Amino acid sequence: MALPSSARLTIDLDALAHNYAVLGAQAAGAEVAPVLKGDAYGLGAPQVGCRLWAEGARRFFVARLSEGEALRAALGPQRPCVIHVLDGMPAGTGERIAAADLTPVLTSLPQIESAAVFAAQSGRDLNVGLHIDTGMNRQGLTPTDARALAQSPDRLRGLEVELVMSHLGSATEPQSPRNRAQLETFAPLRALFPGARASLAASGGVFLGPDYRFDIVRPGVSLYGGGPFERPHPDLKPVAIFEAPILDIRTIAPGEMLGYGGSVVIQRPTRVAMVAAGYADGLIRAGKSGGAGWFAGAARPFLIINMDLIAMEIGDAPAAPGQMVELMGANALIDDLAEAAGTVAHECLVRLSERAERIYLGEAV
Repeated sequence: MALPSSARLTIDLDALAHNYAVLGAQAAGAEVAPVLKGDAYGLGAPQVGCRLWAEGARRFFVARLSEGEALRAALGPQRPCVIHVLDGMPAGTGERIAAADLTPVLTSLPQIESAAVFAAQSGRDLNVGLHIDTGMNRQGLTPTDARALAQSPDRLRGLEVELVMSHLGSATEPQSPRNRAQLETFAPLRALFPGARASLAASGGVFLGPDYRFDIVRPGVSLYGGGPFERPHPDLKPVAIFEAPILDIRTIAPGEMLGYGGSVVIQRPTRVAMVAAGYADGLIRAGKSGGAGWFAGAARPFLIINMDLIAMEIGDAPAAPGQMVELMGANALIDDLAEAAGTVAHECLVRLSERAERIYLGEAV
C-alpha cells in the first residue's frame, strides 16, 4: 500500500455540534447565531451551515454578499433561516440581496439611504440590521448618526429594522475597561430602536457575563475550537484536525545549518523528521519559533517551516516514513499554535489551503 505523501485536514462536525451546545448553554437563553464568514473560517460553509442548522441554528452571519449567496444556495429552501451580511448593502447590490433573501447589516447613512431607495423602488419592505460603532472604530454608524436616525424615522421608511448590533474590540481581555465602556455606550443606543433585537457579543463576549449577551450572540472562532480568550478552553473541542506524514528521518550533526539561510544552527546531534506540510498548506512560517507538532505521545518542537516541509525534532521516538504527525488538533492546540506564530486562531484556520485532503466526520445533514 502506498504511503501517504500529503497533509490531511479532518473537519469534525460532531465536535462542531458539541461546541454549539456549549456556547448555547453559556448564552443562557440568548439566541446563538453562528458566524460563517470566510467559508466558515476555512472549514466549509455548506457543510458547517447544514450541520448547525440541524442542531437548531436559524440565524447566521457572513461578511460578504457573495458568502451570503453561497450559503443560501447551500442551505436551500428546505432550511429557512436569516442570513445577515455584515458588509451591509453597498449601492447597487439590492437586487442580489433580495434575490438571495439576505438581511444586510447597514453600517453607514449612505447605505441606509441606498437601502431605503431600493425598498421604495421595489415596492416592498426590506429587513435590515443596523451596526453601531461603540468604540472599535472600524465599522458602523456613529452614536451621533444612530441618534439622528432614531429622531428621523422617515429615513428608515421601507426598512424593517430587526437587529441592532455592535462589536466588542477587547472581548478576549475580560478585565479590559473597554468592554464595559462599549457596553455602556451600546445599551442606550439599542433602546432607541425598541422593536429590534440586540447583539453585542461574539465568541469572547459570550463568556463576559449576562450583561453582554442581549438577545443574540454571534460566536465565530469558538465554534471551531478556538478559546474565547485566545487560550485553550476545556469545554471546547477542536473541529479542525490537521495532520501530515513523515517523509524522511535524519540525524543532523552539531554545527550544521538547517534549511535556508544560517539562522538555524544545530548545537547537538539532533534527530529530525521531515514532515509533508508547510506554509503552502497554510501553516504560518513564524510558528517555527515555539510551535510544535504532536507525535509518539509528546509535543515535538518545530525547527523550520518551509513552503512544503516542516523539520521537527523527534529525539529518540520510534518513527518511520508515512506515520502521521498532528499539527493542529486535540494535542496540538490551535491557540498554542497561534501564540507561537504571533497571531490568533482565526488566522490559523482561514489560512488552511485546499492542497490538503479534506475529510468530514459526522453528518452535515
